[in-house]
Parts: sequence; C-alpha cells; structure tokens
Amino acid sequence: MQTQNGMKKKLLFSVMLLCLINLSCIAQDVKIFQSDKLVKKWETTAELMVPESVCFDPAGNVLYVANINGKPTVKDGNGFISMLSTDGNILKLEWITGLNAPKGMGICKGKLFVTDINRVAEIDIKSMKILRFYDFPEAGFLNDIAVDQNGAVYISDMMGTSIYRIYDDKAEKWLDDKSIISPNGLFIDENQLMIGCNKIIRAEIADKKITTWLTNTGAIDGLEGTGDGRYLFSDWSGNVYLVDTDKKIEKILDTSLAGINAADIEFIPSMKLLFVPTFNDNRVMAYELK
Repeated sequence: MQTQNGMKKKLLFSVMLLCLINLSCIAQDVKIFQSDKLVKKWETTAELMVPESVCFDPAGNVLYVANINGKPTVKDGNGFISMLSTDGNILKLEWITGLNAPKGMGICKGKLFVTDINRVAEIDIKSMKILRFYDFPEAGFLNDIAVDQNGAVYISDMMGTSIYRIYDDKAEKWLDDKSIISPNGLFIDENQLMIGCNKIIRAEIADKKITTWLTNTGAIDGLEGTGDGRYLFSDWSGNVYLVDTDKKIEKILDTSLAGINAADIEFIPSMKLLFVPTFNDNRVMAYELK
C-alpha cells in the first residue's frame, strides 16, 4: 500500500515533469517565427526519414514525400517515397523503395520523376513500380525537378552550373552557364524556367536566353509560384520567403533556431497550402498562405 509521502512525491514529480514539457514547448515556440500571412494547418508525425521534398499529385489528391533516409550523397539503397493525404496522414510510409537519396520530384503523364544523386527514376504511379532510371554520369548532385507543358522534365545539378533534361525518353544536358551557380529549386512559369541558386534566374525554354530576375535571395532550396504573381522560396536552414508582385522579399517563416529545416517546398494554389519538408526534423508541416 502506497504511503501518503510516496503519493506526494509521485504527484510532485508529475507536476515537475509537466512543467518541464511546457517550458520546452514554450522555448521552441519562442524560437519559431511565423508571419501572420501563414496559418499552420498540420504537421505529420516524425516517422519520415530525412524528408527532402514534397510533390502534389492532383490526379490522386495525395502528396509524395522523398525520404533520403541516410546521407544525401551516399548510394545506400535506403531511400524511399512516402504517400500522404493532403490533411497530413501518412497513407503509406514506404510507398516506393529501392532508391538511394531521393530529392526533387515532378509528375508527367502519370509518371513520377525523382532525382537520385546522378540518376532520375521514372515511377509509374498507378502500378507503383520503378520503370527505369535515366543516368547522368556528368552530374554531381541532381536536386530539383520541374515539368513544362510539353512534357519535358528539367533537372538541376547543385554541384555544377548545369540544367539537364529528359524529353522524348532522352536524357541530355539542356543548359550550362557559369552564371548559374549551384542551381537548386526549379519552377516553370509559362514559357520560362525559373532557376533558384544564389538568386533567381529565368531561362527562356524556346531559346535558352538567360536573365537575372531577382537578386539578394541567399541560397535557394525550394522554389514555387503561388498562382497570383507571387513566389515562395526556402533556404534549407529553416526559412521560407514570399516574393510579392513588386519583387519585395519578405520572410514568412523561420524555424532555424528550433533546429527545423525547410527543404524543397511544395505549394497548391487552389488550396493555398504550403508544404514544408523539415529534413532532419523528419516531418512535413503544412501552412495556409493568406
């Protein structure tokens, strides 16, 4: 039978534990900056394994998440793709396996294309099978993907100055220019490819003409359009920025001090939802953009 002193000690311990948990939560909240232009909607459980990017599939109304599950440059076969609902439930943690360090993703004609160090996987969404790999032996660190209206798949190489392309089942170097330093985030804006590096560059798809569209961005990871003339970009360390129609840059999220990354983001204009993969934090977080 428990003594009165024993019960008091247990109660005191429980109260102290709750206080510590609350203080920890408060401390993390203090470290996180969230603009009033964002409303947090949900976050997944921390079951993901180094999630690097998120890709929305409108046909299935689901999200795909690329999990590195190891080191970004190691060919260890541990990488996989998860499937999430748009309200944050993990529908299948290991939806596709057999990858090394998957990162950027894009969808074209029922196929999911995924960068995987120096190759790109083509996955049939319906059958959930890897159909083939496109090899890019010159590439050092393939990162993001963007798909244009003609079905061309563009791929950035963060360790170089090149943009690669898959078109008509052919893998090729599409663009190489010294002004494109460590290209990462890609986004198709009508007939232009927007390239995020230490600035935002626009390349005309028709003739590959390059112009600098925005400077003073810092290193860009994910790059997305909002559908209303504005843009979003992340910087991996934990920051997300909004670029207004007048090209004014505004920080709208900063989780860096809390140790939460912001890798290759996704945005759904029709839902006004921003999805942030948190890399080492092993979650995806969703925010409504006002």
